Amino acid sequence: MKDSNARVGNTIKKKFFIAFLTGFLALGGIVGIFGLTGTAFAMPLGGMGDFYVEFEELNGTNFEFIPKTGETGNSDSKPMVRNKMDSADISKLHIYKDLKLPTGNWVRVHIKAPSASINGLIQDARFIDANLSFEELSIEEKNSKDITENWTQNASTVSITNATIVTDYLFQSMVSLDGAKISMERIDEPKILQE
Repeated sequence: MKDSNARVGNTIKKKFFIAFLTGFLALGGIVGIFGLTGTAFAMPLGGMGDFYVEFEELNGTNFEFIPKTGETGNSDSKPMVRNKMDSADISKLHIYKDLKLPTGNWVRVHIKAPSASINGLIQDARFIDANLSFEELSIEEKNSKDITENWTQNASTVSITNATIVTDYLFQSMVSLDGAKISMERIDEPKILQE
């Protein structure tokens, strides 16, 4: 007969709160430095499920569009597209992520900036809703078993307006966010985009 009151483990509250506060102070320091300078180098975001990127306008150079399969928060292998750009200037950028707290409640983390400049942008997206315009567009196709080598789309410049993008990986060699604001809000449930 099993004892329903048996202890599996215990938490030493003092050590837990020290580790918890140290983590928050370290995160606060990183956000503070980023907030003061507005510039970060080699910033990857990924491995934490879907997050949303919205902006009014993006103008990029040396655009590359590659099909791929990638990992999401809910799947090991989902069809996506990889967008690469050497540089991008963005107006009215809004990045947000919905997170479930251990209590079961949800919060949304927002990063907003009136303007942003990015070098070395790589983004894996599973949904894009936007207006696209290209210069010197070329599409190359070849016979290959690897989906990432079957075809690519390249352009010397790309202009994207009124965009909503669901992405699972985002990397920038350098990003500068002018007038950035970082905030959190409680939400009832996460945003699920119907594709």
